Order: sequence, then C-alpha cells, then structure tokens
Amino acid sequence: MDAWLDPLLTWLALPQYGLSSLFLVSFLSATLLPIGSEPAVYGLIKLSPDLFWPVIAVATMGNTLGGAVSWWMGLASHKVVDHYQHSQHHLRALDWLKKLGPKACLLAWLPVVGDPLCAVAGWLKLPFWQCLAYMAVGKLARYVLMTSALIGVFGG
Repeated sequence: MDAWLDPLLTWLALPQYGLSSLFLVSFLSATLLPIGSEPAVYGLIKLSPDLFWPVIAVATMGNTLGGAVSWWMGLASHKVVDHYQHSQHHLRALDWLKKLGPKACLLAWLPVVGDPLCAVAGWLKLPFWQCLAYMAVGKLARYVLMTSALIGVFGG
C-alpha cells in the first residue's frame, strides 16, 4: 500500500498541486461521482500539519460547491424523478425531506445518500442559499471530525 500511497501524498503536498488538487477532489467527491476526499485531506495535513485549517477550508469550499452543483442538477432533473414518483419509499423520502426543508442538507456529508440528497433538495426547489449554508456547516463538521479522528488514530 505504501508503494502507491507515498507518491500520491507527495504529489498532493506540492505547493502547485496541494490545495488546488484538494479543491478539485473535494468538489468532485460532492457530486454524484463515487470518490471520497477524506484521504486527500488527511494526506495533505499529514505532510503539512501547519496547513490544517487552510486544508479544511479548501476542502469545505470545494465540497460545498460540489453540493451546489448537485442541487442544480436536481433542479433540472424533474423528468427522472417523476418516473419514480409512485414508489412508496420515494414518496416517504420526499415527505420527510419536504418536512425538514433546507435543514436536511446538513446530512449532505453522509456517504451514499448525501450527494443525491442535495440533488433532491434542488428538485424540490428548496431555497438554494439556505441549502448551501446547511451543506457547508455539515461538510465543515465532517472534515474537522474525520480529519481529527484520522490524526488521532494514525498520528499527525
């Protein structure tokens, strides 16, 4: 594992790639692509502990903007969701989301369901800026907690 991890971490730590690469990885991981940004966040902090808060800020911004893209994709996806409109599971999930409103976007950090949640929030036309704010809070909390836990387990 170290054979591929060390060169990757070294590449991510380069000043010309580090934070910009982290932004891109964080952005893409918040869309419907099945990738995670936590290893990049941890790796960059592991190599440059003094960049803890800048790394957390860049990852949060990238991930939040990716969530915003998912929201816009959801807004444009009425036809796809309408296809599943008659499913009981779908109707219960929509009712739950409508009841919570933009606060549901606090859960945008969750694996598997978080990114589609942003898209459905857009489809439901929940207020964009409120959703974005809740996404940012949830994603910031995730990055701080996950990175702190990884540093606690693997060292910093």
